[in-house]
Amino acid sequence: MNNQKKVLKNFFFNSDFLKKNSFSVYGLGETGKSATNLFKKKKIKFVAWDDKLSKKKNKKLFNKSLDESNWILISPGINIEQSRFKNKILKNKSKIISDLDLFYILNPKAKSIIVTGSNGKSTTCKIIEHVLKKNNLSVQLGGNIGKPILNLNHKKKSLYIIEASSFQLFYSKFINPKYAIILNITNDHLDWHKTKKNYIYSKFKVFMNQNKSDMAFLNNKKLINIYLKKKFKAKLKIVNLKNYMQIKKRIKNIYLNSLINDENMSFVYLLMKEFKISLNSFISAVNSFKGLPHRHEIFYKTSHITFINDSKATSFQATKFALMANKNVYWILGGLPKKNDTFFLQNIKKKIVKGFIIGKHVNYFKSQLKGKVNFQISYTLDNALNLIFQEIKTTYRKKIVVLFSPASASYDQYNNFNERGDHFKKLVKIYGNKYF
Repeated sequence: MNNQKKVLKNFFFNSDFLKKNSFSVYGLGETGKSATNLFKKKKIKFVAWDDKLSKKKNKKLFNKSLDESNWILISPGINIEQSRFKNKILKNKSKIISDLDLFYILNPKAKSIIVTGSNGKSTTCKIIEHVLKKNNLSVQLGGNIGKPILNLNHKKKSLYIIEASSFQLFYSKFINPKYAIILNITNDHLDWHKTKKNYIYSKFKVFMNQNKSDMAFLNNKKLINIYLKKKFKAKLKIVNLKNYMQIKKRIKNIYLNSLINDENMSFVYLLMKEFKISLNSFISAVNSFKGLPHRHEIFYKTSHITFINDSKATSFQATKFALMANKNVYWILGGLPKKNDTFFLQNIKKKIVKGFIIGKHVNYFKSQLKGKVNFQISYTLDNALNLIFQEIKTTYRKKIVVLFSPASASYDQYNNFNERGDHFKKLVKIYGNKYF
């Protein structure tokens, strides 16, 4: 048994864990606040710091606490390499934990499902929650979606569905899910992880503490080979897309109309078999599912034009699935490009009528589209929609799709993808009232 598992064994079933330990909390976003609120409620010793919020006079106190505290809880997204406390944190690296670790330490008997991957985590988690609730199971959803995991109501009989980001997993040591799922892995967050190998390593932490009674779900040959090579203990469940496609004809849900959803639904389908949910119950629940905002969200439709808000697509791999699922597309793209992202348009360029590039990195997107797709630079969403509506008035196509799938992060013009998607929907309705 390695040192981590010794620690894990000692802390699990230890109700005095919080009282016997002190904490340094780095980052006061939702995750950090959930931890500090818990510590305040339990009267646990802690020192907190946030690079943007904390006062300079507290810097020495936090710096000292990194040495003196038993554990350092780091919020997702904080990159140690870029931190002003880099040297001190690296010196105390063995103390670093995540909010997910703290959840599992405090709730050792909790039955849970962890879902991670590059694309489709949130929708997959919501579908799992929806199907299980429809079949009268007590479930709670948290993590990288909705509530931070430490803010959930902890009940003995609840099943916890946890969306885990690569940032959370990178710092985790003690997570121990009953069911662990990696949906897919593409080149994402490489500006943070530096290499794809590091990114994959963070994802595979979901399997690290599982035992023979647990289950691991994978569908990619390369990932399966890594799993087998690492000799993880959980029972490996290999997900086959063909099994789901055999029943897909009975799935009548427009929110799930893309290849990425087919692939992710194949995980859900196999997982639900482990819960003994009948095929009819599964199909009925899936057909009543309403998709999440900003994920291939069909929010405005006329007799010949469909408007789709896919603002959550922050890489080309995510956007590709939206393009594949539609035709006669007026495609709005642009923003802050992901490191090493490349647009492979050979098999889907015929689906695109024209691209409209927004944002502050137009040269990058020009280089990706040039010679492949007709495009125009519009810089802003407002300009893009104005140009599109002018073209719509003169087009003779019977069915048109206006797809906002940026294939990039939002931070050059917006605070997040939610704000970006909401702005798109607001503008569409303004122009729609004007032109229709």
